[in-house]
Amino acid sequence: MKGFLQWILILVTIFPVVHFPVEAQTNYNIVFYNVENLFDTWDDPLTADEEFTPQNERHWTKQRFDDKIKMIYKTLITAGKGQFPDIIGLAEVENLWVIEQLITKTPLNKVPYGIIHRESPDPRGIDVALLYRKDKVKPIDYEHIPVSHEGKYEFKTRDILHFTGEIGDEQIHFFVNHWPSRSGGYIETKEKRDITAEILRHSIDSLFSINPIANILIMGDFNATPKEKCFTAILKAIPYPGDNDSSSLINLSTLWTKQAEGTIRNGGQWELFDQMICSKNLLSNPTLNIVTEQSGICNFDFLLEPDPTFLGKKPFRTYMGPIYHGGISDHLPVKICLSTK
Repeated sequence: MKGFLQWILILVTIFPVVHFPVEAQTNYNIVFYNVENLFDTWDDPLTADEEFTPQNERHWTKQRFDDKIKMIYKTLITAGKGQFPDIIGLAEVENLWVIEQLITKTPLNKVPYGIIHRESPDPRGIDVALLYRKDKVKPIDYEHIPVSHEGKYEFKTRDILHFTGEIGDEQIHFFVNHWPSRSGGYIETKEKRDITAEILRHSIDSLFSINPIANILIMGDFNATPKEKCFTAILKAIPYPGDNDSSSLINLSTLWTKQAEGTIRNGGQWELFDQMICSKNLLSNPTLNIVTEQSGICNFDFLLEPDPTFLGKKPFRTYMGPIYHGGISDHLPVKICLSTK
């Protein structure tokens, strides 16, 4: 027995234990946030933005603007669990200047962000935008897809922003949306959202015709819930976990109703307007995984306040009608976490 132990010691000395390196896992946080009327303080004569000026009914001032972007920063960094998000989709930003203020006048300036934005034909002058970390995401291409229609349902609204970037070794197509609102009535505006869904689906089909296993992530405020026709029949976004068709779109938001009631509240009822939808390939990608337990609705306490009329809680808004309320937005942000090895 003694001789056997001596041989073991000799072998260990000659052949030391080899420690194989463990590949570090990198997480990427993607956040979408409708920041509700992030306007500058001066009147643009080409848009209907005059209410957001110091002289008009809302008395929108530089101090109130500064307070709002600080709270938006707090929301974004909390969504990233203390880390700066790698991709940020935004809705209801007035122009490039307000986006630049957000990333230069808050601690977001500690990391390099690129901005993708274009003025859209929205009558109020609100747009969508995308921010990406230049040190974490490699930009490849982008386009702004016009959303308009002539005839019976004539309208022009925010562009759909299509950004292609590389995360890790994977190329991903991001689509940022803000579909036509329900202002004027649900039935009266439903067709506009159906038409917008057709425009987006056409772009998705064009991508799949080139690459049937494209990685796609669609985000936005759709002013519609996952069960409506614009999603189920037109966009063809099916509930998680979807099916085995590589060209399928999977609505990840159908997972979130178990952890939170919705992203916007009207008349005491929560609704899931802000959503994330992915392609089947992104969901099953072996090198880039969606971490479902770290994805969902960001219903942080500081984003909510008591609802004295309908009980429960509601989003903490900047304005209640024309009265300044000091909050952030009438929407809650949504988040996806991707991990790569």
